[in-house]
Amino acid sequence: MRAELVHEPDLREAAWTFAAYETPVSDRMWHLTLTAATPDPLLQSLLISLAHGDAWDTALGSPAIERTVSAATRPLTDAGWKHSIDGRHIRWQTHHGDAGVQFDVFAAQDSHIHLAAWTLWAGPDIDHPSWAIHASRYAPAPILAALTEDLAHNTGTRQTRTTRTEHRKNSGTATPPHRPTRQRQLALQPAPHADPTVQHAQAARRRL
Repeated sequence: MRAELVHEPDLREAAWTFAAYETPVSDRMWHLTLTAATPDPLLQSLLISLAHGDAWDTALGSPAIERTVSAATRPLTDAGWKHSIDGRHIRWQTHHGDAGVQFDVFAAQDSHIHLAAWTLWAGPDIDHPSWAIHASRYAPAPILAALTEDLAHNTGTRQTRTTRTEHRKNSGTATPPHRPTRQRQLALQPAPHADPTVQHAQAARRRL
């Protein structure tokens, strides 16, 4: 397994690339990319799945089949996402159309088509997503299912990192630093052009 990170990419460009190999010198079994704006919960789910050994669930030469598609998209079906077929594409979308998953049947069946078989996205539409995850035809069903489950049930995963950061800044509950009241500030500063006699009298009273 290899992981590559591109530092400071455009938010809609691939930042993470994960690729599985049968041996260090063999051809790539499958790969998956995440754009820079992909929310952290999805990246964490992917890392947990990889740590559990799900990367090896699909053997080399075993493209996505009906059983794989069913397992990978079950969380979407259970969540009531809309299911549609548009030519070579099978799609699952929220009722609001702000997030979806697309499976490219041709890309999954033909090794000469160098396109992603799977696309997970959120944003205005699949052609102009705020973020996207692309996976190849051999991507393991358990990894895809972990990602689709987060996408289906965690509304926070439909926000970009920038959006969530700004939200935390705007809605944080941290207690602001204490500032003296205006009356207290005025009391701490001598009045301009104050009578020196009055000041000496006040100092004498404090000494007593």
